[in-house]
Amino acid sequence: MSEEQDTQAAQRPGKRRTGLILGVAVIAALLVVVLVRVLTHRSPAHGAAPQVVKVAQATSGDMPETLTELGTVSPIATVIVQPQLSGYLTKVGYREGEDVTKGQFLAQIDPRQYQIDLQQTQAQLLKDQAALAQARSDLARYQQLRAQKAIAEQTVTDSEFLVQQDEAQVKTDQANIAQYRLDLEYCHITAPVAGRVGLRLVDPGNYVTASSSTGIVVITTMKPTTVEFTVAQNDLDKVIGRFNSGANLPVTAYSSDNTRQIAAGTLYAIGNQMATSTGTVTLRATFPNDDEALFPSEFVNVKMLVDTLKQAVLVPTPAVLSGAPGDYVYLANTHHTVSVRKVTLGPSDGKNTAILSGLIVGDTVVIDGTDRLSDGAKINIAGAGTTAGSAPSLPATHKSKKPGASAQGASAPSHG
Repeated sequence: MSEEQDTQAAQRPGKRRTGLILGVAVIAALLVVVLVRVLTHRSPAHGAAPQVVKVAQATSGDMPETLTELGTVSPIATVIVQPQLSGYLTKVGYREGEDVTKGQFLAQIDPRQYQIDLQQTQAQLLKDQAALAQARSDLARYQQLRAQKAIAEQTVTDSEFLVQQDEAQVKTDQANIAQYRLDLEYCHITAPVAGRVGLRLVDPGNYVTASSSTGIVVITTMKPTTVEFTVAQNDLDKVIGRFNSGANLPVTAYSSDNTRQIAAGTLYAIGNQMATSTGTVTLRATFPNDDEALFPSEFVNVKMLVDTLKQAVLVPTPAVLSGAPGDYVYLANTHHTVSVRKVTLGPSDGKNTAILSGLIVGDTVVIDGTDRLSDGAKINIAGAGTTAGSAPSLPATHKSKKPGASAQGASAPSHG
């Protein structure tokens, strides 16, 4: 084999390796291009689909301004009947839980000791009256003798003092007689007020004393009755203003679960001090309670009508939202979009809320579907008979506002 043939045979493996490397490089480049195109590929941009919402128009109407508080039934009178003197209880004249009238017999304390004391004092009075009569007779005789200068002046003076002492003793006896007669009346215990008696606290046969803290029975006035409740200091000015003007502020009591109305009454008293720990003032309302639906010390929910806003702008309560702009609503525009409108809220009855500023009657607000809305979002009205891409029928947005209405340039964060 020649030298040239040997050289060609040695170069052939090198060429094959170079071709293999070039092929692998080309394939790798193609794979990189494919991966880059796949990773950087984006579908054509499409506009966000309109949000389906429900809307309602702002209307005009009266809105009651009420305060809702927790109250306690507080009877006009709760009396613990206590004995005024000591003795054995011999008789009880009431039945537990019955209604009694003022002056009705309740219980009897053994009166015999007080009758004896009265008789002794009456006897002492007779004795002292006789002594007084004798002293007066002596004084009259001494005065005659003094006129004849037949007796010493000192004797007449002593006789005058003796008469005065006997007169004082007689008055003391008369006062003691009055006291014992009063004690006999205290032995016969009667109801100091009309109301309902509670359970018996002392049975006949027990020895009672005037220092007894439990008493004999408790009487509670059931009708009429009152309910005590508190009002925050921020609401107090309007309440006092209306109350002092002579306005009749209705107060309604509801059950503890707030499901049914119990009674209706009126505010009749405002406390004279504010609780510094809570910043509240106690108020009291009176109720006829003819059906005795209000029970003493019962907890009730109280609603007091303070005032009524006449011809206020009203929107459904679900339309009112709170966020970064404050209180706001989504206002439906004529171009099937919404804008944020800041509002000033007034009282609410749960179903509707009064808008003091920011809206006028006829404005259309979103009441359902607000969780995905933002300022400028597109909308479709549910139930308006529209199809995708068609224009929903929206009332024209009013450009005029009430004084103090906020501009709709404020934006709210998108919900969800």
